[in-house]
Amino acid sequence: MKKVEAIIKPFKLEDVKEALSELGIEGMTVTEVKGFGRQRGHTEIYRGSEYTIDFIPKVKIEIVTDDNRVEEIIGAIIKAANTSKIGDGKIFVSSIEQAIRIRTGETGSAAVSPSAS
Repeated sequence: MKKVEAIIKPFKLEDVKEALSELGIEGMTVTEVKGFGRQRGHTEIYRGSEYTIDFIPKVKIEIVTDDNRVEEIIGAIIKAANTSKIGDGKIFVSSIEQAIRIRTGETGSAAVSPSAS
């Protein structure tokens, strides 16, 4: 199993969610996060004073899935989140050693796939 983490622009969340739903992805975790990459934030003027915004608001999506679904998930995220502008985000893929559904005790792929009741 793999965990796919995508850091994207907040206004692209709905597009990414729809693209993943079309693939049959039903479970994901979404977190509001802040950060910066190469863009290093930006400056704004508020009431005549200039100040620097170091951390840019982003959204992090986390999906745990079988190894054979990773590439299609990555493709859907890239297509839906791309604006062709700096700050579109990043995708990270890491291995998951074990997953356990607390309610039923199911493990592995059964723990992360939709269950009947």
